[in-house]
Amino acid sequence: MPLYKLEDFDPTYRDTFGGDDIKGLPLYTQGGNRIGTVADALVDPEGRFRYLVIETESDFHSKRILFPIGLSRIDYNQQRVYVDGLSKEQVQNLPVYRDDMTVDYDYEEQVRRNYRPQQNVAYDRDSYTYENDASLYNLNEQNHQTFKLYEERLIANKNRIKTGEVTVGKHIETETATVSVPIEKERVVIERVPTTTEAVAVSPDEAQFQAGEVARIEIYEETPEIRKEAFVREEVRVKKVVDKDVVEAQETIRREELDIQTEGNLPLDETNTQQIDRL
Repeated sequence: MPLYKLEDFDPTYRDTFGGDDIKGLPLYTQGGNRIGTVADALVDPEGRFRYLVIETESDFHSKRILFPIGLSRIDYNQQRVYVDGLSKEQVQNLPVYRDDMTVDYDYEEQVRRNYRPQQNVAYDRDSYTYENDASLYNLNEQNHQTFKLYEERLIANKNRIKTGEVTVGKHIETETATVSVPIEKERVVIERVPTTTEAVAVSPDEAQFQAGEVARIEIYEETPEIRKEAFVREEVRVKKVVDKDVVEAQETIRREELDIQTEGNLPLDETNTQQIDRL
């Protein structure tokens, strides 16, 4: 499996780490003795840290070597890297690392043999994975254990549901309407009135008696003519509007808090483990 120097794998790794840079951090033993400086780091194709490139100093016979990431503890608050169990003998036996070299399986085996708890272990190069040496490469072992604290959060969402339906139609209602129409009817009125010349005799020449004389008068009357016409009485427009409202809901949520119990007079420092989790 090929390994890459940190900046070759991610040129913007400093932004990824929030501005922190592992390069240049001093290297200390658990006892507080400075033994070197972190020159670089090597990651696998998936971006997992595998080695720190250490520039040893002073009594460690200045030499650039590889140190498995699982044996280190990175403290960004103190700007230090602590290592477990790096002895002078190991530094002397470890192969030299050069920036221009290719780290292959054989080279890594030379490195791993100096750090393995059990020295008489053999692996097949074709089936080997870093999980075979989990104590050397996993950050979640021993001083790198990760304790996850969970909390519940209220997530607000909206569902659109049908709450009803409005149907608008029309039907016919009937009623009896009355309309007044003035009409005229003709009738004949026969009046008999006394003559003023009743006592005056009519001369025989004036008296004309005729049988069958008839007076004709035509009588008319008006009849109402009623018909129906349809008119638009009113218009009805149907539409819908959206009313907005804010609905508040309350629910009991849970959150885990860390309980720390110690026995004896032990020094205890709480650091920002989020920085370590990035590795």
